[in-house]
Amino acid sequence: MTQLIALNKPYGVLCQFTDRDGRATLGDYIDIPGVYAAGRLDRDSEGLVLLTDDGRLQQRISNPRHKYWKTYLVQVEGEPEEPALQGLRHGIKLRDGLTRPARVRRIEEPAWLWPRHPPVRYRARIPTSWLEISLREGRNRQVRRMTAAIGHPTLRLIRTAIGGIHLNDLQPGAWRHENPARLAKPGHP
Repeated sequence: MTQLIALNKPYGVLCQFTDRDGRATLGDYIDIPGVYAAGRLDRDSEGLVLLTDDGRLQQRISNPRHKYWKTYLVQVEGEPEEPALQGLRHGIKLRDGLTRPARVRRIEEPAWLWPRHPPVRYRARIPTSWLEISLREGRNRQVRRMTAAIGHPTLRLIRTAIGGIHLNDLQPGAWRHENPARLAKPGHP
């Protein structure tokens, strides 16, 4: 039977199982043989990572051709104006080409959000704001590059959903088994 695991990857953890330099990895949180990450989150990003022992499922989750929405909470420097957000919604020109349209909306900082360790650097003269961004592609550091392209660098990035699988109340470092059929459910509220 196919295993699918949802992990809330903490900040500072590499999205792999070993590291020659002794940094924190998925292996510090998951001790289930034969499962591998389906996609990645950078070391400085947090949130939902799916792991599976099924190579086909891993490819389906990772490949943008299957068009699973991936949703992120993004704390950015400054307060983006509506024209900048519209740019994200229509597609932003990056070095590797135009992005697909994204779903973007302003949100308040979620009350349920756990503190990050170490915390995001606070600067009294520079406000921050929160966005919810959903994408159907997964270029390297794409969300960070998109927000930088509109002049609002990402300070904190948390993936909250892949397809119909959501982080919900899963705390950093915790994991649970998931039903692969839930992936096909709508990935955006």
